[in-house]
Amino acid sequence: MSSRYLDIATTPSVAAAQERYGSAGRWGHFAGPQDGEEPAAADPLGPAERGFIAGRDGFYIASVSETGWPYVQYRGGPAGFLRVVDDTTLGFADFRGNRQYITTGNVGANDRVSLFLMDYAHRQRLKIFGRLRLVDAADDPALAARLAVPGYPGRVERLALIAVEAFDWNCPQHITPRFSEAELETALAPVREELAALRRENERLRREVHARPMRRDDDAGTPG
Repeated sequence: MSSRYLDIATTPSVAAAQERYGSAGRWGHFAGPQDGEEPAAADPLGPAERGFIAGRDGFYIASVSETGWPYVQYRGGPAGFLRVVDDTTLGFADFRGNRQYITTGNVGANDRVSLFLMDYAHRQRLKIFGRLRLVDAADDPALAARLAVPGYPGRVERLALIAVEAFDWNCPQHITPRFSEAELETALAPVREELAALRRENERLRREVHARPMRRDDDAGTPG
């Protein structure tokens, strides 16, 4: 559990809700930064977080507009397209989509974002607070090469760098297991191999039966 994540998330109104619904005793020590107080150091991404991030083929990213409305967008690509640049930085190639540029516009005014990474098959989820900076791909060829996804057909318009402020693992409660095509392929591979072996054995036995000579039984009984 990241205390920094909950320190950021626990605003006075959140604390009031916890008090009202009886969970203040559990979460009340996460009071959030006080006025004039220096924020704690950013949470470094450890081996568990790095491995989890590398295995994801998509994530949800939330930003906030200048009028206060939240906006959630899905970002997808091959597994591992979201890269761990260093201990406190994530990066990904931002492919062209429907060209509404809502997230792009939002972070131009407020760079705070929240990421939600899901592993439905294993019922795990990772939440990340960060600050997003966008760079035109043509302006930083070295970074573009580092975040490139070879063979992926999407057109890269921008490069996204997220300075991680904090992260937290969520409990698996209420996550319905779901499986991608690739995950199903891996899970079903042993079953398909066993089925193929049984078919080969069945075919071998069928050939043996057909290869045996036909046996004619003698007529029952003989005349006296």
